[in-house]
Amino acid sequence: MTGDQRLAHLPVALFAMVMGLSGLTLVWQKSAEVLATPAAIGTLLALTTAAVFVILAGAYTLKALRHPDAVRAELNHPVKLSFFPAISISLVLLGTALRHLAPSLALGLWGLGALLHLLLTLYVVGRWMHHEQFEINHINPAWFIPAVGNILVPIAGVGFGQITVSWFFFSIGIIFWLVLLTIVFYRMFFHAPLPDRLLPTLFIMIAPPAAGFIAWSQLAGELDPLGRILVNIGLFLTLLLLTQARRFAALPFALSFWAYSFPLAAMTVASFIYYQATDLVALRWLSTGLLALTTLLIAWLIVLTVQAGHRGQICVAEG
Repeated sequence: MTGDQRLAHLPVALFAMVMGLSGLTLVWQKSAEVLATPAAIGTLLALTTAAVFVILAGAYTLKALRHPDAVRAELNHPVKLSFFPAISISLVLLGTALRHLAPSLALGLWGLGALLHLLLTLYVVGRWMHHEQFEINHINPAWFIPAVGNILVPIAGVGFGQITVSWFFFSIGIIFWLVLLTIVFYRMFFHAPLPDRLLPTLFIMIAPPAAGFIAWSQLAGELDPLGRILVNIGLFLTLLLLTQARRFAALPFALSFWAYSFPLAAMTVASFIYYQATDLVALRWLSTGLLALTTLLIAWLIVLTVQAGHRGQICVAEG
């Protein structure tokens, strides 16, 4: 297969890798604050993540110029459509990760990401409302990405002084989380199980309450009952999915494995914040354990992705 043919099959879902690396960056930045781990780790991860985003963004832009029909096909796909907002979320997360390293650049990335994410949210939700091809079996936790991703904007937005904007995005994310969570559970309880290739997306269910707690802690400025509810929902969903580790371990590698990364990273950051607010030793151990788990997991995902790339299993036509 030629390089141009591979470019045509470059999946938009690859931007989930940037989300995972951004999440790991925020984890180590928070760890430096709470556990006094080396701050250089977070800095190195932030720069690496930015480089990965630039490479992917350049490659996907080239795909859009050379193979617009392939991009339109992804936009019309009931699952792949939900991964386009991973591009805007990546910008928001990069702005969050760089806010102490390059404040002006970070603000620009965050603002661009927030605006682009709003536009993509309007586009995707509009497609859901006036669709002709979506069915209940098409829905899966990846559908959280477009609408619920708005929850991530206040994490850095409050620090940038954008309080009103942060409340706007948080409100959108929370209401769509509740709506989509109900539909996703209905689909899983009363319809056919998720296909194996989409099982890793179950971990995306952790992200809304975990990231919601992080955002709420910025907006509220204290640990209140709503914050406790959000973080404990995230902890329960994490426990629920970790008890099914054998099921996930039996799956063959696919790019959907990157769905494990950002949700666990968000839960790790949330656990650090929860520990700071309560000073419970058990939460210190929990957050430290999640730090190790998330780091090892993402290192494993990088290895598997590189191996799959060398074997020619990425950027190929789906069978």
